[in-house]
Amino acid sequence: MSFLNRILLILRRSENALLVCALALIMVLPMAEAVCRLFGVGISGAQPMIQHITLIIAMVGGAIAARESRLLSISTLTAFLKEPVKIWSNLFAGAFAVMITCVLCVASYQFVMSERPMADILAYNIPKWWVQMVMPIGFGLITLRLWWRSGNNWKMRALSFLLSVALLWIFYKPFCDPSHLFWPFLILLLVATVLGAPLYVTLGGAAVMLFWTEGSTVDALSIDQYSLVTNPTLPTLPLFTLAGYFLAEGGASKRLIRVFTALVGSIRGGTVIMTFLVCAFFTTFTGASGVTILALGGLLLPVLLASKYSEKNSLGIVTSAGALGLLFPPSLPLILYAIIAGNVTIQQMFLGGLIPGIIMLAIMTTVGILQGPKRAQAQRQPFEFKEAFAALWDAKWELAIPVVAVGALFSGTFTPVEAASLTALYAFFVETVIYRDLKFVKTQPEKKNLPQTMGECGLLIGGVLLILGLALGFTNYLVFAEIPTLAVEWVSAHISSPWVFLLCLNLALFSVGCLMDVYSAIVVIVPLITPLGLAFGIDPIHLGIIFLANLEAGFLTPPVGMNLFLSSYRFGKPMVLIMKAVVPMLLATVFTVLLITYIPWLTTWLPSLFNK
Repeated sequence: MSFLNRILLILRRSENALLVCALALIMVLPMAEAVCRLFGVGISGAQPMIQHITLIIAMVGGAIAARESRLLSISTLTAFLKEPVKIWSNLFAGAFAVMITCVLCVASYQFVMSERPMADILAYNIPKWWVQMVMPIGFGLITLRLWWRSGNNWKMRALSFLLSVALLWIFYKPFCDPSHLFWPFLILLLVATVLGAPLYVTLGGAAVMLFWTEGSTVDALSIDQYSLVTNPTLPTLPLFTLAGYFLAEGGASKRLIRVFTALVGSIRGGTVIMTFLVCAFFTTFTGASGVTILALGGLLLPVLLASKYSEKNSLGIVTSAGALGLLFPPSLPLILYAIIAGNVTIQQMFLGGLIPGIIMLAIMTTVGILQGPKRAQAQRQPFEFKEAFAALWDAKWELAIPVVAVGALFSGTFTPVEAASLTALYAFFVETVIYRDLKFVKTQPEKKNLPQTMGECGLLIGGVLLILGLALGFTNYLVFAEIPTLAVEWVSAHISSPWVFLLCLNLALFSVGCLMDVYSAIVVIVPLITPLGLAFGIDPIHLGIIFLANLEAGFLTPPVGMNLFLSSYRFGKPMVLIMKAVVPMLLATVFTVLLITYIPWLTTWLPSLFNK
């Protein structure tokens, strides 16, 4: 092994170890603080430590996602391009991404240097700026990795480097007024996005150009990213996601499939009911329906086919089932919406989403049952009390996880972060100690061990938090430019009825759900629609559930719904087949969204009961 390869291997292992350690600390510290508080003892500096560990997870996870070519992109065009065109497309998208990331690296370094003279102490005599340095270091690693992957040989990488340098030179030494370069750069950004540039480049690049063309410093982007990622409530996202990953990589999926099959397998459509319940359970914790499809699709599709469902209908059911769960507590989008909106609590969003989530689950299940074989053709196993009891008993610890999560959150004893910490620790204990399905050391080639599972979770969270931090910078520019105020004035002047406003809002959000992932959509769009909802007297909880329900429908919307691509990739089927397969479920979802929109008490009734 060469000296360079040795250095790269050490770096790789160090990154992985740091990410796993950070996730372990963020899982243990909040619960330790809660326990100490019960005994009247405090842990000095625990809260800021937890917040800054989240920052480490965001940047290290993002760097690893870049290393593994797993940064989220909204375009799949390159998958359909021929080899010569694909190579040059990758070069341009990579070079532009390198340019934007390099600017973000410099901006974050300037931010840290501006914080250094303040000499703030994080905890245990650790200067805060030491931890903040993870931002420029992380962006620096991402820059290098994007450049390396922009070409498949040294010649292409050299061309990519020259193009990146040229773009940077224009950015820092413009040959004319930067405002005149806004549209050319915006066009280049859109082209790079279509050709596969990561989503954080799209959002961060748009913000960089808006600040640049107005003569403002881009340091504000780093401030916004830092403020979002170190938000006191944000650690709930990695913690609940970690709990979901423990379940997914343990044996929970097989045990839950056995439970729901035993309970409902004897009735017509029992396989569909089981599929939707299992997928909703996992999506609730992972918050990313794509994880559900990738993790459970291989188990559920054969079960549906064995129950005499056609291949087309089976694909449609599994693809749409991956979109369920976003409205059930402790769904991550519900938490993030409460953080960004600011006028609702996490508990209110959890209560508001429960009834709409059940209705959506019931309607989609009904459609799935109608798609199934006729009664005479259906093969159903008889209900056996002994098997049902055995399955329930075997999965009792995993079935209790939602009760643990929601019970802790509503108990009044734990903060949201502590409730998420308890949930993650409980899932960890169940899968590693009780069932022993998740090993510390890899014993089976096809299964991930505990460090690999935590690393995979950190990679996903890092990529998501990278997007969210830069999306906030873009959103804050819109707020600074008074776009929400202008939008309220325009809409108020042209629309007088709240019902018409809600219909227009549904159409707009439906489009957003097609084009953006749920997390970036929340950060970018929610600050724009919240003032509109207030102007028309829409209950803020109701507005939030409408927003998330529309995004759930967007997952299934041809031609760019995220679940369609993931399902096509997972099952190796043509996109056209997947699109046709989900049409009945998409119509059912749209119908449910309209019910949620125009019957507000479905959302507001439960929160009102708990407010009394």
